[in-house]
Amino acid sequence: MIQCFKSLLDICSCWSHLNQIHALLTTSGLSKTDPFAWKILSFAATSASFNIHYAHRFFLQLPNPTLFHYNAVIRGFANSKNPTKCFFIFAKMLSNRVAPDYLTFPFLAKASARLSDTRLGGYVHGHVLRRGFASDVFISNSLIHMYGSSAEIGSAGKVFDEMRIRNLVSWNSILDGYAKCGDVRLMRQVFDVMPERNVVSWSALVDGYVKNGSYAEALAVFSKMKQECPKANEVTMVSVLCACSHLGSLEQGKAMHQYIVENELPLTLVLQTSLIDMYAKCGAINEALILFHDVSSTNKDVLIWNTMIGGLATHGLTMEAIDLYSEMQDTGIKPDEITYLSLLSACAHRGLVNEGWKFFNSITEDGMVPKIEHYACMVDVLARAGRLEDACLFVSQMPMGPTVSMLGALFNGSVKHRRLDVAEMVGKRLIEMDPGHDGRYVGLSNVYAVVRRWDKARRAREAMELRGVRKLAGYSYVEVCGKLHRFIAHDTLHPQSQDIYSMLSLIGEEMKFKIKIDPE
Repeated sequence: MIQCFKSLLDICSCWSHLNQIHALLTTSGLSKTDPFAWKILSFAATSASFNIHYAHRFFLQLPNPTLFHYNAVIRGFANSKNPTKCFFIFAKMLSNRVAPDYLTFPFLAKASARLSDTRLGGYVHGHVLRRGFASDVFISNSLIHMYGSSAEIGSAGKVFDEMRIRNLVSWNSILDGYAKCGDVRLMRQVFDVMPERNVVSWSALVDGYVKNGSYAEALAVFSKMKQECPKANEVTMVSVLCACSHLGSLEQGKAMHQYIVENELPLTLVLQTSLIDMYAKCGAINEALILFHDVSSTNKDVLIWNTMIGGLATHGLTMEAIDLYSEMQDTGIKPDEITYLSLLSACAHRGLVNEGWKFFNSITEDGMVPKIEHYACMVDVLARAGRLEDACLFVSQMPMGPTVSMLGALFNGSVKHRRLDVAEMVGKRLIEMDPGHDGRYVGLSNVYAVVRRWDKARRAREAMELRGVRKLAGYSYVEVCGKLHRFIAHDTLHPQSQDIYSMLSLIGEEMKFKIKIDPE
């Protein structure tokens, strides 16, 4: 019978079977003895369909948990929604005089990384040193990842430098740490000196450039990656699609979509969401809708719904966004905070004040607390619609002080509706709150220029110069045959600038000629 139970647990692959086996073992008095206890705990805490609460309840019933039991529960909580529980289990483990081993600390480091808690990270590292595991490559790699995830890149670098033996995971961990901390210079230095690279290395480099806002560089790295590395994975493609989205590079985005299809990469929900986001942000809203509707309703999560609703809102398709929200509710998907941000943005574009209030109030009705971004969006709804007194009253009654984005929305609404008295008051406040932003001074100066108060307009510009604030040149990208070209006003750096200006001059002359012969 014992051998039969062992065999059943070995082939167990679903919860209904585990529950039946567990019940049989309990009635037989064997459930709390190994190897049965360990196998039950392992399935409940570490399998793909793990249930950490089930595992924890069973763990608490064990009379004398062993190291293997503790490690299984710690691992389960490290992957759960509540990784803090790892440290309570670890404390209980130490109080029961069960010594941790080389498998214990990587999961504690992972829990600390997910929590971004430097205090807990130091606690884990201290135990590693005291118990003589500092030379373990697996543990050191986990510590590098932990410190990198907590923005403690100096500590991550110290662990890396002190390693006598490093493997590819060690290099990838420190590379990813620099990427997460935004230090693209050191990230690139590490990448260039790596003794070997794999798809994880390239993906970390691409993602680092994307997080730093260096989108064109990210695409250049991906282009090189295609020549030197095996095919990309989901992580890589999500990053490059994000780069295409920010650049508004539709041709590049289409090329990435084609790469996914040609290389037969699995179209996971995350990747489908990224594709929809790319098409929407690159102006191809119809393509985004086609992809969205190709996803089965039963497979859609709140993220993909939010992406499509947000895309419609950005394109000014307010009623379509609201209709899609209703469709989402019909499928049983519960909206989250991002859903309401997108809906409020949609209402702002169309001037739908009543609907905006409805969605704002729905946040509380759905058991959430409106965040500062929701308040900013509601200010934008009111200001764009010309309800400036209501917007000012709303700001004064908020549970928090106004932010720059809120006042920026109020300022823009005041200018749009020619309420320059309100614009002047808000513009001065914006300069006080954000004195290093050139747009604050320029905006207030322009308000004064509209009402011909030239002295004040000049003083606003002079205040900007006295504080050492320089107006940053705006730039734009133009995509020609899949290649991005960046331009600044009066730019002469482009290799074809002479031809470009000649063509602009020709177009200008042609427009003047047409106006002369057809004034209407």
